[in-house]
Amino acid sequence: MQIELTGRHVDITPALRDYVTEKLARIDRHHAPDGHVHVILSVEKLRHKAEATLHAAGHDLYADATEEDMYAAIDAMVDRLDRQLGKLKGKLHDRRA
Repeated sequence: MQIELTGRHVDITPALRDYVTEKLARIDRHHAPDGHVHVILSVEKLRHKAEATLHAAGHDLYADATEEDMYAAIDAMVDRLDRQLGKLKGKLHDRRA
């Protein structure tokens, strides 16, 4: 999976890059090994926001999360993206069956 990481008003440190890569590896293992993900991390005052757009299986999925901690925002965003991708895979599987 290709991961493109962008920071708005925040520097992307190697620790943040590794954390995002580690969390998205779960999606890579389970659902979309050939997908492309664009992740945007931003900070607005005390709100940390993580957004991701996943291009896989001919579909675009979007998830975002806003938390007081960047790592918590990344966790919530990955959970939402994983849930959406699982639902999409289920729909595609049911349609074929």
